[in-house]
Amino acid sequence: MKSKLLSVPYLIWMLVFTMIPLVMIAVTAFSDNNGHFSLEALASAFPYTHVFLKSLWIALLSTVLCLVIAYPMAYMVSQMRESTQNVVVMLLMIPMWMNFLLRIYAWVLLLQSGGPLDTLLSAIGIHGSYTNNTAAVIVGMIYEYLPFMFLPIYTVMGKIDKGLVEAAQDLGSNKSEVFRKVIFPLSIPGIISGITMVFVPSASTFVVAQYLGGTDDIMIGDIIDRIFFTNNHVGAAISLILMIFILIFLVLMNRFGDEEAIV
Repeated sequence: MKSKLLSVPYLIWMLVFTMIPLVMIAVTAFSDNNGHFSLEALASAFPYTHVFLKSLWIALLSTVLCLVIAYPMAYMVSQMRESTQNVVVMLLMIPMWMNFLLRIYAWVLLLQSGGPLDTLLSAIGIHGSYTNNTAAVIVGMIYEYLPFMFLPIYTVMGKIDKGLVEAAQDLGSNKSEVFRKVIFPLSIPGIISGITMVFVPSASTFVVAQYLGGTDDIMIGDIIDRIFFTNNHVGAAISLILMIFILIFLVLMNRFGDEEAIV
């Protein structure tokens, strides 16, 4: 009985802040201005397919790069002394205390023409444009979401039983074999959590591309932001489609995680 009572606040939270908004989005997407059932809003969302696909591609690429950077970083930190680990993790998390928009604007100042990076590279004869392009958007995404990839992997690695590593070494495994047969398989749950935590917000973000991208780098979150207050039915339809794709991604990742757990 106590456990059921303790779950009541959670159920109320989910109902008020998750289920009701989702139902409202669905109802708005399948209705017209008169409140009648209509598929017009969904049909109007299809012209944005190319933006949707590019957003998913940028989110996927950013997620992969975050994984490539965060995994060896998490491994190295997990091998340090505990006191050193705490300092490194704190340094990694300090930028997260700052407002999301301010962090992106800091990258605008860093990458803009005449900024620190441009000045430094120009001094050695390298000239180019470092903002208003897809590369700048991806850099901003990596900077924003790297901690969300690092922390789950680092946490899982920190919980790996050192006895398993020592046993593998006693059985004649070298460092690469220990990593491949022990550490990496046991760190997969952290990888799955990190991929989920990075891909989901990356696919729906709308601030990064506005400040760091060019006219061709608009993302689906920007479309929703611009359209929702002028035509909320189309905005709701695009949001619903995005939520469906994210839900499919989450189901696939959870199934993959369950299969790994069984193995």
